[in-house]
Amino acid sequence: MSSGQNRSHILTVHLEDYFQVGPLSAAIPQRHWLRFESRVAQNVETTLDLLDRYNQKATFFTVGWIADKMPDVVREVARRGHEVASKGYFHRSLEQMSRSEFEADALQSRIAIERATGEEVLGYRIARGWFAEKDMWALEALERAGYRYDSSLRRLGFSLKSGKQPPAGADRRQARNIVELPLASWRFAGFDLPISGGNYLRQLPAEFVRQRFAESAARSSDPLVFYFHVWELDPAQPRISGLPMMKRIRQYRNLETMGERVESYLANYKFDTAANYLRLDAKPVTHAPAVQADAAMPVSAHAAADADQLLPVTVIVPCYNEEQSISYLGRSLDHFAAQTADKYKLSFVFVDDGSKDKTLEGLQRQFGGRSNCQIVQHPQNRGIAAACLTGFAAARDEVLCVIDADCTFDPSHLATMIPLLKDDVALVTASPYHRDGGVMNVPAWRLLLSRGASQLYRYVLSNKLASYTACFRIYRRSAVVNMRLQHSGFTGIAEILVRLDRAGAKIVECPAVLEARVLGISKMKVGRTITEHAGLLSRLAVLRALPAGSVKADTADIGKAR
Repeated sequence: MSSGQNRSHILTVHLEDYFQVGPLSAAIPQRHWLRFESRVAQNVETTLDLLDRYNQKATFFTVGWIADKMPDVVREVARRGHEVASKGYFHRSLEQMSRSEFEADALQSRIAIERATGEEVLGYRIARGWFAEKDMWALEALERAGYRYDSSLRRLGFSLKSGKQPPAGADRRQARNIVELPLASWRFAGFDLPISGGNYLRQLPAEFVRQRFAESAARSSDPLVFYFHVWELDPAQPRISGLPMMKRIRQYRNLETMGERVESYLANYKFDTAANYLRLDAKPVTHAPAVQADAAMPVSAHAAADADQLLPVTVIVPCYNEEQSISYLGRSLDHFAAQTADKYKLSFVFVDDGSKDKTLEGLQRQFGGRSNCQIVQHPQNRGIAAACLTGFAAARDEVLCVIDADCTFDPSHLATMIPLLKDDVALVTASPYHRDGGVMNVPAWRLLLSRGASQLYRYVLSNKLASYTACFRIYRRSAVVNMRLQHSGFTGIAEILVRLDRAGAKIVECPAVLEARVLGISKMKVGRTITEHAGLLSRLAVLRALPAGSVKADTADIGKAR
């Protein structure tokens, strides 16, 4: 047994959910966390059982948000003899906060975790990225926030940005009265490579990392700081769509073997918590209960307002092969319902458009027991526009909202759009291309197709809008319930607007943000959609060129124009 195996090292575990991590942050902003089905409880249980199997103790760094939302999970970690430390309230980097925001965030997180465990929080690690030499002011802020040690330094490359290296092991010089525990690194020819776990353990060859860890443990008299994430032990976690290749690799590569890699260290080394190594005792503490201000309520719930004073609104959701998105959709609609419970009496129509996966079963499980929800099924796939028409027929309210099942437009934005449906308005449409709208992480091909089509529709229609192809809309039922369409797919969404425009209806555009799909894949057949849009636009151009008052120019059936 080597000298590195004769003494205890420090094991740290990042307690966070799969959708909260850095590589996914561009696709999943913090405001959308509540939309996702959490897997953190089961992943923490897996981790705790693994540590028990090898009689190991660890420091769990978690965010205060989890401590407030899932206190039982954090409390169970402490109950089973592990230390719980902080990585801030939200999963943010130092660059995302001002100095005052960083200190407030660190304090808020410490209080949230102490509220969950009843024990003093002693340690901190930055949630995203690492401290550089220029960031040493943060240690003073952490001390003011009540922390005793930090583990946010790592050695990578030939130097930190300032050229000064942190110590190889624990810095016990008590600079600024806070102890620094840098992550373990292997030094060769003046180059430092992190070998302490996490992404490095998954991406680098397993045997190479094991050998480097053994070398570093044998050389150093201080313990090495090793870490991994609880979600790295969950190879079945949902795959987020639309990520760049490098971020997909960083997030998902070697998840299937990560459990075995971690076990090899637990079996060959002795680990303990950071607090035990530093001989720090956590004192019992008490804080006021958390205020759950943003908790969502079921879509069937409404505030105690008089039902007669609520505006009846039906939300229609076309669904085709959306098995992966149903839970995400349900949470998004719950949040919208909670926001608007004092304004709208909500009903929901879910149209399963002949899905070939388990979408129908998912809809029935999520919404089947709710009195204000209908589930309608097409025996065969007919297209998103056909599903909208089915929803129009099934609904009974005059105000109809249509949303995308993948929530690429935030359903909460309906609260802004519904008031725009005045008595003289037939349609309110979301517009990401409006000067006050925007897009986030949307594929270039989709933007090119949508922007190009919208520009052409602008030339041939009376209502001059920035966007004509968005599915996310508010309709007046009396204007669309008897409508017949030539196109039943994505082009049919534009055709609905075209027919309303040619009938002289007033259409209002509302700026909105279009985000990339995060679960599942797009169902659009690009070539077919381009061909159909081209055909519809050419017929509209012919109708526009015909003399006013001619039969063809006046007809509502745009499919007959030649």
